[in-house]
Amino acid sequence: MSLNQYKRIVVLTGAGVSAESGINTFRDKNGLWEKYRLEDVATLAGYKKDPTLVHDFYNKRRSDFCSEDIEPNAAHYALAELEKEFNGEFLLVTQNIDDLHEQAGSKNVIHMHGELLKARCPNTNQVITWMNDMDINDLCHCCQYPSNLRPHIVWFGEMPLGLDIIYHHLSQADLFIAIGTSGTVYPAAGFVEEAKSVGAYSIEVNLEGSEIQSHFDKIQLGKATEIVPRLVSALLPTKSLA
Repeated sequence: MSLNQYKRIVVLTGAGVSAESGINTFRDKNGLWEKYRLEDVATLAGYKKDPTLVHDFYNKRRSDFCSEDIEPNAAHYALAELEKEFNGEFLLVTQNIDDLHEQAGSKNVIHMHGELLKARCPNTNQVITWMNDMDINDLCHCCQYPSNLRPHIVWFGEMPLGLDIIYHHLSQADLFIAIGTSGTVYPAAGFVEEAKSVGAYSIEVNLEGSEIQSHFDKIQLGKATEIVPRLVSALLPTKSLA
């Protein structure tokens, strides 16, 4: 397997990649959903009911993200190297709301579920960088009558971001790689079928097989920090990333 045989690559990453950098996941045992009801902190209805609770939840996560202990891991760096060395079209789609891919050097990234270190005006959808705590008194500067800023997060029931661009790339992909995803959340769980419908070769990298593992051409089980550098090394035979 070599980059020479591919012209368009789409990579999808999920919580399994960030988990190896020490970021708590939602769905794993002892994950965040065991401590919070998703209806309370991850829906528009929950936000309208108790915005202070929602802000407190994301403020804590934002603080955790900014900890000196949280940094990109070997999988993040390997994917950044893959993008750098690949001469064709490359798109990295992530379900993660951290910025570890960017810290590692990735450029062409779509955060389909939003970004925690940004805030958004609910009326104009203007997005701004936001590194500090947020509360109900924080207002936008883009409206004549300022609106309350909200976390730039896609909550349950809301449309993921960048889908037009994502599906455009999937419709032309010849290699699709999913890393650290559960295969339970749509539309991301359907990306592999979108890519395969145009003949793309598909690879899943996971600690254990996902619910859609049978849809992939190749399954590699283990830690992303170990498998992804080896996978990228196979695509970049002149480099050693393991």
